[in-house]
Amino acid sequence: MNGRLGDFGLAKLYEHGTNPQTTRVVGTTGYLAPELVRTGKATPLTDAFAFGTFMLEVACGRRPIKQDEQGNQILLADWVLEHLHRESLVEAADPRLQHEYNSDEVCLILKIGLLCSHPSPSARPTMQQVLHYLDGELPLPEMTRATLNFNLLALKERKELHSMSSPFSSTTMTVGTISDLSGGR
Repeated sequence: MNGRLGDFGLAKLYEHGTNPQTTRVVGTTGYLAPELVRTGKATPLTDAFAFGTFMLEVACGRRPIKQDEQGNQILLADWVLEHLHRESLVEAADPRLQHEYNSDEVCLILKIGLLCSHPSPSARPTMQQVLHYLDGELPLPEMTRATLNFNLLALKERKELHSMSSPFSSTTMTVGTISDLSGGR
């Protein structure tokens, strides 16, 4: 009876119990944690992943996955991470906000979103920690290139996903650049 952030109501659309021998992961690409797709088991850390993706999407005003001109899918978390590494994190904020926000708060939301969206479940914070970060009761952990190297972990996860026969095995995700996501602007 524990609520799950999971997939914002999509589970209602799936016909549960139609075939008791079949277990299937149902969800929206971009919100599904890599280990959930691989194992089919939801945990509090898979919920943290979905919450992190949600935070990034709201703060940036962009979908979790965008297709570039070559047909490659670019993850929003990779795009925000690139901004963080370039020390231009505030530029990832939704331009429709027209700079009418507290830049420290936007950066906090983006950093927490990145922590929650980490491809490795053990690197994600618990939701209790997220609340403490948001309330300023806990400092964010150090966010270095080594601790937030999504690319190597994500590539490993993607290789594992493509080697499995799953309903998501046809989804190709590649790491893009900021210019890829913004259309070269």
